[in-house]
Amino acid sequence: MILTGKEAAARIDISVVRTHHSHKDILEVVELAKKYRFINVHVLPCWVSDLAVLLRGVEGVYVGAPVGFPSGAATTLTKMVEAEQMLHDGVEEMDIVMNVGKLKAGEKAYVLHELRQIIGMTDGKVKTKVIIETRALEEGEIYAACDIAIASGADFVKTGTGWIPGTLDLDQVRRIREHCGSDIQLKVAGGVRTREEFIALMEMGVERVGINAVSAVEIVKALNEHPYYGREEAASLLA
Repeated sequence: MILTGKEAAARIDISVVRTHHSHKDILEVVELAKKYRFINVHVLPCWVSDLAVLLRGVEGVYVGAPVGFPSGAATTLTKMVEAEQMLHDGVEEMDIVMNVGKLKAGEKAYVLHELRQIIGMTDGKVKTKVIIETRALEEGEIYAACDIAIASGADFVKTGTGWIPGTLDLDQVRRIREHCGSDIQLKVAGGVRTREEFIALMEMGVERVGINAVSAVEIVKALNEHPYYGREEAASLLA
């Protein structure tokens, strides 16, 4: 694997989805996305139409937003209305927060039905990622959540919202990747801060990574200065 800053940016989602983020914050992140060509910018639902205007004509940078963020515990109807509005406003990638509480309660049919209803609204025209929130799940629940995400027809399973504190667990990511195999793509979010961590994820076969804008820029710059050409660094991290 050869990995440069440009290739890294094409795997990185950046976001402005905190409570205090305003239009000014979105403008700043959009400029970074344009400069470094990060593949996706995520905003909260009320800003999707604004983001769609800002990214109009910008090739390779997509409009993203979450459904049911950050808890996933809104009713199915509420999530569907939210998704419908975002589709109308120009969303191109939707990260859908799984109802983790229902999953933990054993209501897997509810969780799967909800996801299928929301994903079905896209008619395959929008990429979908199911957020399973690994930091709130036991190991067996993580695999069950992955299986539901696969059965839902989503394009990706995503490890978390980034709202629950914790550190990156590379061993856990490896187990998720092995469990999912080629049935679904994997997005890792939360705790990715360094060039070395990013490389390790790429060597595992992770297709997308959600990283805060500051760390994302630092990783891209580091890979521009020192591109990655082999597996030795990743092997040392994963040993």
